[in-house]
Amino acid sequence: MKKKWLAAALAGILLAAAVLSGCASTEKAKRLRFGVAGEGGIYREFGERFAALENETDNGQVELKATAGSAANLRLLTGEYLQLAIAQGDLAQDAYDQTGIFADEEETRGFGAVAALYTEACQIVVRADADIQSVEDLQGKTVSIGAEESGSEQNALQILAAYGLNDKLVDTVNLNYEDAAAQLKAGKVDAIFITAGAPSPVLTELAGECGIRLLNVDGAAAQRLTSAYSAYSAVTLPAGTYPGQDTDVQTVGVKAVLLASDELPAKQVQKLTELLFSSREGMEEQLGIPLDAEQDAVEGVGIPFHAGAAAYYKAAGITVDQTAGN
Repeated sequence: MKKKWLAAALAGILLAAAVLSGCASTEKAKRLRFGVAGEGGIYREFGERFAALENETDNGQVELKATAGSAANLRLLTGEYLQLAIAQGDLAQDAYDQTGIFADEEETRGFGAVAALYTEACQIVVRADADIQSVEDLQGKTVSIGAEESGSEQNALQILAAYGLNDKLVDTVNLNYEDAAAQLKAGKVDAIFITAGAPSPVLTELAGECGIRLLNVDGAAAQRLTSAYSAYSAVTLPAGTYPGQDTDVQTVGVKAVLLASDELPAKQVQKLTELLFSSREGMEEQLGIPLDAEQDAVEGVGIPFHAGAAAYYKAAGITVDQTAGN
């Protein structure tokens, strides 16, 4: 009798533990902190629209978190505060490989790619009435290179270096996109670097207020960049991308990549990936930029994919490298 009682008690304890574990797992699956960036950028706009779609499903409730951008998102994702994030592909690769600004950090993994979302163009902008026609003309000028430790900052410094310019030849300042646009309009800075999907809402508004000119990143400098850094590719901004832009602009760009924590269940990330592509055309119309289709979304990423995303691509006949996942 005593043995039967003990067996029954043990069974009850195990059942309760299983229920509690299931509840905890469900709760973990339901809460999704999504790191985007501040107001005025495509990260934020994409995050708002994708969160609205996801929050209509039973696959998890998304809570947007405004951050300083790519580097912050990667650190918060690695630290398990965020479950989803957007980051530039070049910085995601640096974080995964512990290079660049992440070289001295103890742990920079624990995440995988979901998809490349779109190409972010490195856009160098001056006022239309400025006597600045090329990147070389930035010598001796005051230039905003983006927020500190942002993807824009890294791209700006690499582009300036490709033209033989350093911080002794250019007075660089760290400003977010909205502040940079305001200071360019006011004449307090001579040029601004913005790495973003084009057209960027901030630059479209600025073009309507004071007129802008975009500088080319081309020729030998562009070749040096694409040779030295695998994340860069050549980008053309067609005439008319911004008000008053009469000619095509040549530059370089990197991919904006949607990332997921390895702590997220594979099934949940697979459903997120499916939602992303089933909603792609509608989001393109809302954002005003082209989003990558499945085949293009696995190119230029530079890091392994989350197991859930890999499962989605496998079903679509696309093979990718994957992280651990669960």
